[in-house]
Amino acid sequence: MLTIRIVAVGGLKEKFWSDAIAEYQKRLGKYCRMEIVEIRESNPRDESREITTKLRGHVILCDINGPLVTSDGLSARMNTLSQTTSAITFVVGGSDGVHETLSQHINERMSFGRITLPHQLFRVILIEQIYRAQTITRGEKYHK
Repeated sequence: MLTIRIVAVGGLKEKFWSDAIAEYQKRLGKYCRMEIVEIRESNPRDESREITTKLRGHVILCDINGPLVTSDGLSARMNTLSQTTSAITFVVGGSDGVHETLSQHINERMSFGRITLPHQLFRVILIEQIYRAQTITRGEKYHK
């Protein structure tokens, strides 16, 4: 079974963010193993050093300046990756971004849009899009 890991700087402060994440984690349980690893906020160099120790499989940095991805594109990409790896890690850096030393550990970058979002909200969007990607791959009606 595919393992999808989200490595994110900072924690979820409000219960409604945690509740949303928990709901999507529960839904994803029938498709994959979902792991969320939180890194303590500090500075980009230290955060990136800690992130590096948590990476598994194919590593995707969520980067506002990366290539834009659609829901269908994410689904196709994850489906392709699942043929060659047992783990995909999505990295969500801190508010000051990631340190350049992390680049050597990144396989690709993806942008989910050019707008700036609070990190907590982005984490909910990311896990929802991962869930949507799984339902698209299986032809389920969630994605309309």
